[in-house]
Amino acid sequence: MQLIINTYGAYLRRRGELFQVKVDDVVSEVSARKVRSILITTAATMSTDAIQLAIENNIDIIFLDKFGNPFGRVWHSKMGSTAQIRRKQLEAVEKQLGLNIALGWVRKKFDNQIDLLERMRKRRTRLSSEITHGISQLTPLCKQLEGLKGSLGERRNTILGIEGNAGRVYWKTVSLLLPEKYRFNGRSRNPAKNEFNCLLNYSYGVLYGTVERSCILAGLDPFVGFIHTDNYNKKSLVFDLIENYRIWADESVIGLFASRQIKQDMFDKLENGMTLNQDGKAVLMGRFSDFLAQSIRHKGRNIKRRDSVQLDCHAFANKLIKE
Repeated sequence: MQLIINTYGAYLRRRGELFQVKVDDVVSEVSARKVRSILITTAATMSTDAIQLAIENNIDIIFLDKFGNPFGRVWHSKMGSTAQIRRKQLEAVEKQLGLNIALGWVRKKFDNQIDLLERMRKRRTRLSSEITHGISQLTPLCKQLEGLKGSLGERRNTILGIEGNAGRVYWKTVSLLLPEKYRFNGRSRNPAKNEFNCLLNYSYGVLYGTVERSCILAGLDPFVGFIHTDNYNKKSLVFDLIENYRIWADESVIGLFASRQIKQDMFDKLENGMTLNQDGKAVLMGRFSDFLAQSIRHKGRNIKRRDSVQLDCHAFANKLIKE
């Protein structure tokens, strides 16, 4: 399970092999053996004993800002594997292999988006023609990725250009799936300009933490990316890999609107946008956590959806070594 602390002033401490969370006069406890990670989304207090218990049990502690962006984490100091994986990762970036890997991730993202729209079309028959139009625009963009050769340096701008065009089509179509008062015009970040993007940004923030954790455990270097360029303190590989899983956040947030669980009082207004408040975080994290915990069939195994990220990262590390 993921222990989520989103109540202002909460206090996390240790009692034996248990995490103890105190909010006002209410105390709850959970065994460290049941906790996979700890997510702190608001101002809270934590004892050093609780941090030690997390490290002893290989539990990472992730801190999110008010927009859902991870700004820090507490993690043990051991790397996930030998340096060989990271050497191979660096080598692959400069080869055709690196381009093939990047193209595979982008195609997967497009396939996920088309699949989601096709499923939505079956449920929203009155929007069938609009959704079909969106799919018909995405499909040829996906095919533009086929046959690209050379190095990532030569093809990166081409890939990003195709991604940008596809994104505009996809989000325009997704907007039609929402109640009319919540429809939006494109993506917005830090801060979000509307309710949908506010929820989506926060969901992506949770995914960033999950993907980074999986990278570290698999021995991959989160800072050595393929599609995204290397910049100071930029976890480029995390931004690359998350493209495979963004669809989980998309589907969860669309589902919240479809089930009419979104209320205006879940958001706080900012001067140039909006942010999720405590009630909004609780509703979002409840649904998204349940979605990530669902059992799926992945590479011949029945596993929780969130655990497939770890399986994929290990498979990617093994591929690098074999190549």
